[in-house]
Amino acid sequence: MTKGFPAAAVLAAFCLAGSPLAGKTYTLVSPGRKVQVIIDVGPRVSYSVMYGSNKVLAPSLISMTINDNVILGRATVVERVEPRSVDETIQPPVRVKRATVPDRYSELTIRIRGNYGLCFRAYDDGAAYRFFTGYRSKIKVNAEEVVFAFPKGSTVWFPFTESLHTSFESRYVRVPLAEIGSKRFGYAPVVVELEGGPRVAVAEADLEDYPGMFLTGNDKGLPELKGLFAPFPLEEKLREKSDRELDVVRIADHIAMTLGNRTYPWRVVAVADTDAGLVGHDLLYRLAGAPRIKDVSWIRPGKVAWDWWNANNLYGVDFKAGINTASYRKYIDFAARNGLEYVILDEGWSDPADLFKLSPEIDMAGLAAYASEKKVGLVLWCVWLTLDRQMDRALDQFAKWGVRGIKVDFMDRDDQKMVGFYWRCAEAAARRRLVVDFHGAHLPAGLHRAYPNVLTSEGLMGLEHVKWSDSVTPDHDLSLPFTRMLAGPMDYTPGAMRNAGKDHFRSDFDLPMSQGTRCHQLAMFVVYESPFQMLCDSPSAYEREPEILAFLSGVPTVWDETKPLEGKIEDYLVLARKSGADWYAAAMTDWTPRTLDLPLDFLEEGTYEAEILSDGLNVDRYASDYRREIKILKGGDRLKIELASGGGWVARFRKKAT
Repeated sequence: MTKGFPAAAVLAAFCLAGSPLAGKTYTLVSPGRKVQVIIDVGPRVSYSVMYGSNKVLAPSLISMTINDNVILGRATVVERVEPRSVDETIQPPVRVKRATVPDRYSELTIRIRGNYGLCFRAYDDGAAYRFFTGYRSKIKVNAEEVVFAFPKGSTVWFPFTESLHTSFESRYVRVPLAEIGSKRFGYAPVVVELEGGPRVAVAEADLEDYPGMFLTGNDKGLPELKGLFAPFPLEEKLREKSDRELDVVRIADHIAMTLGNRTYPWRVVAVADTDAGLVGHDLLYRLAGAPRIKDVSWIRPGKVAWDWWNANNLYGVDFKAGINTASYRKYIDFAARNGLEYVILDEGWSDPADLFKLSPEIDMAGLAAYASEKKVGLVLWCVWLTLDRQMDRALDQFAKWGVRGIKVDFMDRDDQKMVGFYWRCAEAAARRRLVVDFHGAHLPAGLHRAYPNVLTSEGLMGLEHVKWSDSVTPDHDLSLPFTRMLAGPMDYTPGAMRNAGKDHFRSDFDLPMSQGTRCHQLAMFVVYESPFQMLCDSPSAYEREPEILAFLSGVPTVWDETKPLEGKIEDYLVLARKSGADWYAAAMTDWTPRTLDLPLDFLEEGTYEAEILSDGLNVDRYASDYRREIKILKGGDRLKIELASGGGWVARFRKKAT
């Protein structure tokens, strides 16, 4: 649905200081007048952003250097300005946060002499800009100047990384923005806290045929972030003793060689009044390109029985567990009995370097037929390098077997060449009606809207890290919904059935456990967004606890509405989500125990039966202890939530018939 604003509103959204052709100052105002973007065009191009009375962004420079050091954004002469207002409703093929996404903004396109320009948008919850060029032949992009200048005293939640060759699995840490410096960097999105002001996420959207944006600081003590982009790789070499990772050993003097007639990624500042407001944000989805798949009826979100995290540790069975046909038939039976849509065959079903060299212990054709009979979709893990080399032949074979998806791993880069692989893989999978899970992947930046068969991505330090480190703490868990999740669905892989308190945890590769309580893990299935949500533990472990399994079998993976209620980055979060007629609410805390008062204002009028799972009385001694209770409640009632150290709480509200 598209409709324009009244003429007066359009005029109010676009104000000029002087004539448009003078190229001085343009002010773009969001539809609800909450955000103003002030654009200065002249010898240099810069912009700033106001959110209400708060200066969110100080004047920040914009430019792009192309070909023989032609600088777009310098010595500019404006030829034409084109204001536009949009009021649309997006209906996502895969409902991550909500069934309908309002998309309302004011837009200003500035066409500049030299056959290029800039497009700015002002939303009530953020602002964005992008370059566009109109050249007939290919161009070389040498550099792009992206600056985000913040007020003094700003701090930032930042995922530092040591290399542009990264798995994007850093922890977010809070540091003064001015102290980052030019020698340290991380990847977008990051969240900036303005002193006494709102929260601002810095991100990118609609990334295609271009390198992803890293962020760095400066050495002048200024509270600035600057874009950093991986050079185009000219030569790659297989890493020593690796069958899957390519190191870039020679780079170009440019970041992209691309079509001259195109738009470039959006540079985004998303704004929220509170930390909790970040959790409901979907600005990056709105800025992404429209779906390129016409028929989306075959794309099936759902839950996944996963083998690798639990090391195929089946027990109480009459066969030897492992990477073999009997074990995977057990996973398929488990999924079928409990309404799980998928089973993953992770590393081991084939030679990682040759997808046609199957393990002698695996009857793939037989497993696929058995899964199809049980109405369970098989998903096959593969190394990106192998898939790229064998893509058409391999995906044709997968489709012939009746496989329903692929998990693609170890890309670990987001230079232009690697970004191209993501898009090529998503399109090729879509043609065979295969869903995709990207691991060892950069953060989502629009691909999951353009190709909704890309159901989830890693790009975070997930639960797998407990197998070899103690880094995945409840504090870390409580950073992700406010930071990483802004970019899109995230494959954290929750569901651990062995849980440990702060003093009882140990890393164990084959018998892993989580930090925090059992209900901390259960709450993740409501808090963490992933339309392709893993159950990481063994079917044998789940089947021993039918109450837990019943909850996990019923919890949705897509949502009709999302309402963040309260929270603080790295400390705690409470939110509610709706699916059909049911509401779910969940709470998580860090190592600090908390008592929360939850008003049930999100419920419609009427009486509800609430199934509640909460931390047990002895959870301090045994972190897997939990309590299940049923309560009859009404919209407007209040619930007292007791969260243990590293704890969690989750509830399902079913409306009772009158």
